[in-house]
Amino acid sequence: MAHVVEQLAHASGLGDIFDKVQNEERLTFDDGVRMFESRALMAVGAMANIVRERKNGNRAFFVRNMHLNPTNVCTVDCKFCGFYRPYRNKELGWTWSLERCLDEVRRRLEEPLTEVHIVGGHNPDLPYEFYIDLVRGIRESRPDMHVKAFTAAEYDFFAKRFKKPLDEVLEDFKAAGLGSLPGGGAEVLVERVRQEIYKKKISAERWLEVTERAHGHGLRSNATMLYGHVETLDERIEHMCRLRALQDRTGGFMCFIPLAFHPENTELSHLPGPTGFDDLMTVAVSRLMLDNFDHIKAYWIMISPRVAQTALNMGADCLDGTVVEEKIVHMAGAKTPAGLSMDALLRLIREAGRDPVQRDSLYNELQTFGAPAIA
Repeated sequence: MAHVVEQLAHASGLGDIFDKVQNEERLTFDDGVRMFESRALMAVGAMANIVRERKNGNRAFFVRNMHLNPTNVCTVDCKFCGFYRPYRNKELGWTWSLERCLDEVRRRLEEPLTEVHIVGGHNPDLPYEFYIDLVRGIRESRPDMHVKAFTAAEYDFFAKRFKKPLDEVLEDFKAAGLGSLPGGGAEVLVERVRQEIYKKKISAERWLEVTERAHGHGLRSNATMLYGHVETLDERIEHMCRLRALQDRTGGFMCFIPLAFHPENTELSHLPGPTGFDDLMTVAVSRLMLDNFDHIKAYWIMISPRVAQTALNMGADCLDGTVVEEKIVHMAGAKTPAGLSMDALLRLIREAGRDPVQRDSLYNELQTFGAPAIA
């Protein structure tokens, strides 16, 4: 098989990159840009599959999880976001009570979920204790559930809003039962992009700093990149290189998640958004560039189950999970389901020729699944 990939790479002018992949050499910034600019999806995807199988064999991971968004009221006013409602018009959004949030978890006590994923708006009306009590309350209600909660941008907001040292904030959440951090809030780690579409949000340097501090407290995290809006291909690669450099220092990242921009219902609705080709190329290039990340996720909520399934053979080894009642992407116009059943996930993975593996939030294997019974 490797000789077929080599032929594809050489025919696309990427033979030197294939040689680096085979020799497990780190790709450069210029290599990343060249792959994007080549438009050689089959060659880049095939090279990414080599790395994907080297790291994870034939396994494809998923988690049984739910999403919880306590508030969509936010002071940051990002142009790319269709989820938030501005604080000045907060009556148009929602801010749930602590009990309402905990009830969202309690009413699913009989479901075999292992993770709750919590993010929300930067809402100054909620007290510090709300967030701490939310994490603690979930852990008390369901000790077996991993709490993956709040982005680096949100922890920066907590530190500033409540005038607490960041390290104290992280320790408070860890003591309450926080398990890990999701990877959001990074968007594109380039100042030009921030100034154009989310200038009130955390800077790239601060996002990296908060994430590094979290890793220093023993909290692992994911990393994301929002692509397909105003960023250039060079800026996508710069983003990946900055993540790779931080991972070299901390080893705290678990998974990289490319997030496809959905323009509908945002201030950037005039933009077309990424295509399926771009989705797959971004997954493949990220697998090749991020050599020190164990996992690359094809987030089916954003790129559709069909494209995510294809990505399992172009660099991705994770589909996220059941994702009960996702709101953020759907409020920006996503037409994908708000959740998938176990049977649907297993079918997607098996049809891609992969072996389904249920994982926990830290990528420990919980259950493997044999071939389906023949009817």
